Amino acid sequence: MSINSPKSLILKFFTNTSSSYDKIVHWTTFGRDGIWKKEIVNKIHGKSILDLACGTGILTRKIAQRFPHADVIGVDMSTSYLDVARFNSESFENILFIHQDAEKLELDQRFDSIISSYIPKYCDAKTLIKKCVTHLNPNGVIILHDFTYPRNIFVRIIWNFYFVLLRLIGYFIPTWNDAFIILPKLIRSSTWLKDYISAMREVGLDTEFRYFTLGSCAILVGRRLDNS
Repeated sequence: MSINSPKSLILKFFTNTSSSYDKIVHWTTFGRDGIWKKEIVNKIHGKSILDLACGTGILTRKIAQRFPHADVIGVDMSTSYLDVARFNSESFENILFIHQDAEKLELDQRFDSIISSYIPKYCDAKTLIKKCVTHLNPNGVIILHDFTYPRNIFVRIIWNFYFVLLRLIGYFIPTWNDAFIILPKLIRSSTWLKDYISAMREVGLDTEFRYFTLGSCAILVGRRLDNS
């Protein structure tokens, strides 16, 4: 399947994987996913928070725990992932899950913080940021996190070798085989960080970003500083 249309990979990666996603993302990142999500939560503020492409709600629940008096909404285009998210979040009274496509987002509400983990590489930067900005309160923040291809040559060697191992392991986990094969190609070809910085600045957001875990991922923050 063509990397030129990364959004088309979502169906390929996330069909019949909702029940195993939480374990796979924890195991394949050696637990770093939880650390990255903690960094995201540390950058959130406000009483209304939107989690785009919330998946099974891992990050959504971390947000709800940190901000128990905030209204937290999780949006995802996969009904099976939302089913798991709702089941795992039954004890949280401040979470609402909604079935929508992030690039076609239509909510009758604005938010102080809009966040997403792992969505940038699949979406068109200008389309997603324009949708986010229309749902963002004055002085609100947009926080995006995703994988990046390490810049250090020695780290790249380790990174590439690790995905070779994952590809072999994928033969024993058929539902994840396609993701383990195609994901490294997508990450290597993705220019999501540069694209989203440009898209954020184009709509007047102040931006900052930071790499994590030897440059294997990044968190980008866009701040709306006006009062419009």
